[in-house]
Amino acid sequence: MSLPPDQKIIITGAGSGIGRATALAFAADGQSLVLAGRRIEPLESVASECREQGATVYTQSVDLEDGDAAAAFGQWALYTLGAVDILINNAGHSSRVRSLSHVSPEEFLSVFRINVEGIYRLTQSLLGSMVERQSGTVITVSSMAALAPGLLGGVPYGAAKAASLNMMQGLSAELRNHGVRACTIIPSEVNTPILDNRPKPPDQQARDNMMQAEDIAAAIMLCAAMPGRTLVEQIVMSPTRTRDLAEEVAVAAKG
Repeated sequence: MSLPPDQKIIITGAGSGIGRATALAFAADGQSLVLAGRRIEPLESVASECREQGATVYTQSVDLEDGDAAAAFGQWALYTLGAVDILINNAGHSSRVRSLSHVSPEEFLSVFRINVEGIYRLTQSLLGSMVERQSGTVITVSSMAALAPGLLGGVPYGAAKAASLNMMQGLSAELRNHGVRACTIIPSEVNTPILDNRPKPPDQQARDNMMQAEDIAAAIMLCAAMPGRTLVEQIVMSPTRTRDLAEEVAVAAKG
């Protein structure tokens, strides 16, 4: 399933993992992309890969933990592209300390700033244009931690991802009759670099059995490519094979 030609798409957290895989998928479909993230070097590397497929690509370094910067980035994208058809809120991070008993206020709030405030401010900056055109799609990558919180993802991360899911549900209730679609991808374990930040990172065998970044990108593409009359509200995804998490959870509990 392909999108209409020349869609204008923002992808946050595009320098690696799910963001990179999503950018490459949309580039293969011939779309115009804005790739955003904190570090410009990985973004430029992904942009080069996308341009090799013939895509038009812009890159922008932005700290999405800074709400004002997130909103300003959205306005810049509208000015640069003329419109934004699809926003993919993918950027996010978890806390190194997973336990509510031990996590510091600074780390807890950092997780909320990028996973909640950053999404709110960037999305809000684009909604007026989408409503005016009676068309737009907002796709947010949440997490299974929103539905099944615990120490594996961490209490701050689970709470923040639950908030982002709730935000998308609220957006859908508010603006779906104005042509704005809000979709949430809810994956459990995905083999991306974020796993390296866990108190006990999984080994290679475990990673090989997890979902891969391109699997999540395919779900994002499905939400985006549906005809405007159809809204995919949520996609919940998990690896086919389960694994024993007891040791990793025990390490995380120590703070």
